[in-house]
Amino acid sequence: MVKINGRTILVVNDIEATRKSIKILLGHDGYQIKTARNERQAAKSARFKQPDLMLVSLDGKTDDIVAGIHRIREQAALTENVPIVIFCAGESQKACEVNIERNIYLTCPDNFNNLRDFISRLLQKSQGSKVKSLRKRKL
Repeated sequence: MVKINGRTILVVNDIEATRKSIKILLGHDGYQIKTARNERQAAKSARFKQPDLMLVSLDGKTDDIVAGIHRIREQAALTENVPIVIFCAGESQKACEVNIERNIYLTCPDNFNNLRDFISRLLQKSQGSKVKSLRKRKL
């Protein structure tokens, strides 16, 4: 895993203990972690400072969560370049990483290290696209 220090991740989860645990674990990797309990708080936080990635785990159907993500993007004026990861945790889930929409992913990691690696890969990819975008503007 490549650590990208200083990148901001917004963690959206309705369980305080889970938010705190993720904040500690990802914080050890050098990320700046912001947290939100729900869609409204996430939009407010993202509007104040756009995150480099949003990590979402809320109760509900995937379609409802994706609709909530669209509302957060709209309310916070987030660009589509910000990757959003919906993560499922549970013993019944099989490990998966699926791109369900443009820059919206669903992952069901076997363990936290798999989630960390997935986040790192997405941030590296998004950093590469930002550099390309800046080069195009300079030309």
